[in-house]
Amino acid sequence: MPVYEYVCATCRNRFEKLRPMSGMDDDAPCPDCGTHSARTLSVFSAFIKSPGGDLAPVGGVGGGCGCSDGGGCGCSGGMEF
Repeated sequence: MPVYEYVCATCRNRFEKLRPMSGMDDDAPCPDCGTHSARTLSVFSAFIKSPGGDLAPVGGVGGGCGCSDGGGCGCSGGMEF
């Protein structure tokens, strides 16, 4: 089952729920305040080992993370694994 991310319309709490694809748009009350929460876009990055043994971002838009400016993600450099 996939994990979906939600954000509360009242307290702005972000949380995840493991649920079947058929239930992705079902009501998801906020665990903090209990009000309705809307499903939001999940953003993540993925890495693979290059032939030289180094970690490299999975190919795709923005180096696999969707980041177009290189800031605030694993593709921006300076992160060690």
